[in-house]
Order: sequence, then C-alpha cells, then structure tokens
Amino acid sequence: MAGSMATTAPDLSVQIGSLRLKNPLMAASGCFGYGVEYADLIDLSTLGAVVSKGLFLNAREGHPAPRIVETPAGMINAIGLQGIGAKRFVAEKLPELRARRATVIVNVCGTTIDEYAEVSRIVGDADGVHGIELNISCPNIKEGGIQFGCSLMGTHDVVAAVRKVTSLPIIPKLTPNVTDVASFARASEDAGADAVSLVNTFLALALDVETRRPKISNGMGGLSGPAIRPIAVRMVYECQQMVKIPVIGMGGITDARDALEFIIAGATAVQIGTANFVDPLIWAKLTDGITSYLTRHRIPRVTDLVGTANMKGH
Repeated sequence: MAGSMATTAPDLSVQIGSLRLKNPLMAASGCFGYGVEYADLIDLSTLGAVVSKGLFLNAREGHPAPRIVETPAGMINAIGLQGIGAKRFVAEKLPELRARRATVIVNVCGTTIDEYAEVSRIVGDADGVHGIELNISCPNIKEGGIQFGCSLMGTHDVVAAVRKVTSLPIIPKLTPNVTDVASFARASEDAGADAVSLVNTFLALALDVETRRPKISNGMGGLSGPAIRPIAVRMVYECQQMVKIPVIGMGGITDARDALEFIIAGATAVQIGTANFVDPLIWAKLTDGITSYLTRHRIPRVTDLVGTANMKGH
C-alpha cells in the first residue's frame, strides 16, 4: 500500500563466542545477587544475560560492615566477594534460574589457578550455565584475583587453564587499575578467551574527616557508578582497537544513552551494575531507549553500531 511501508523492529541480538544473546543488556556481577532475588520483579528471560555474584570453590563470609559508602556520582564497596560457593550455587540457585529461562553467566573467582579451573569445571558442567566470567580484577580482597589481573602472564595462565576444562564462552573481567588495559585484553585473547568484560571498579578511599578513619571496614574499596563512566568508555575503546574478540563494557550506565555510548566506543554488549540499586526496573527503559535510537537513525541491527565512534573530533 502506498505510503504505509511496514517497519521492522531493529535486531538487538548479539554474539559472544558461541553464545547468542537476545539483546546486549547484561546484569553485572555483584549488583544482581544470584539473579533469583530479582526474579519476581523482572522477567529474567528478557535480559541478554544475568551474571552471578562471584563464586569461589567454598563459601566466603566477605568483609564486616560497613561495606558500602556513597560518594559523589558513585559508591565505594568492599563486600569481599561474600558468596555461597560453586556447589551450593549449582544445587540451590541454578534450578530456579533455569526455570525462569535466564541466560546465566557465572562469575568465577579463585585464589589459585587450580581453584579457577575447578570452579569453572563445576559450573561449566552444570545444566543452565551459558558462560563463565573470570573475576581476575576485584580490588577488595587481599589474596587471589587481582594478583592475576594485574599480571599479563597471570591473566594468560588463568584463561588458558580454564580453557582446558570448559567449552563454554570464557570472559575475563579486566581491572582498570593497570597502565595499559588493552594489553590485558590481548593476553586474554591469546590465551583463548571468547570476549573480555571491563571495567571492574577503581581502587578508591573515602575518609571520615572527624574520626580520620576509612568509611568502610576494609579501608579501601572499589569505586563504581557514573563517576567512572568516561574512563571506562575510553578503556573499552582502547581494548576494541586491540582485539578481535567482543568487548563487554560497563561502568556507570544509568540510561540508554550511556549504554549506546559504550556500544559506539566498541562494546558488543554492556553490563549494568550500580544503577540496579537505584532503579531495579531500569531494564525495559534501556531496551526501549536503544530500540528507539536505532529506529530513529534507521540502523537495522545493534551490531551495526558497535565501534562506530568517529575519533576525528568535531
């Protein structure tokens, strides 16, 4: 019919290794519990993926309170990777996630390379786990994790060890607390990673001027929220220039424009963390905002937007 061409909704699906996500929106580890906590609020099957809280082989208590403090345009946390451990997650949380048809990526932690491999094997063999995010970048614990994430060889060795025990997509989560994050993305790719995610939190300190003591029990913690977003966008751009594997961006996303900024900088998918605490119903707004942008700019697929930043300036 003249003047009434049907318009098709833009395709929001993205590919991370062998895993196809229905959209690029992922719930970031540590800000979404194990996913089941949000299941009565949000249809988990509508998210690109749910990334679990970090899991070690055994349960961890984490740091004593206070563990979170608000800062200008962000927050500092030092939870200390409290968690129930890999086997309890598989037994207690995974069945409900499976029933809710969630795409589940498990955030795997370790104090040794063997622990990373063993946790990855346990969750990788479980029905309903679709990918593994390797937490080699938590700034809040004194052993493990960050010691691998701040060493190129350590990053390579952890990824290579996990690659041997699972065929699932492996996504190392990179720390921003290094001089050249793109070289860590390259080391991950060389070791067999399917994607990288970044950034984890920035090491930060907040002091109570009256007591002159830190505001959280651990002393220092990880800064997240809108305050870190421009630095995270820059790091995503740098990594996307260096590697061929997908980059998953995060850091202070609070609306669709923030998510689009990461995608234009080079992120195939994005994770939303701190904003969950402010607005647990943010997901539909993000999806609608991205869809509206693609429609307005006549872009048929969100993947067509990835890495299209024009860095020549104005």
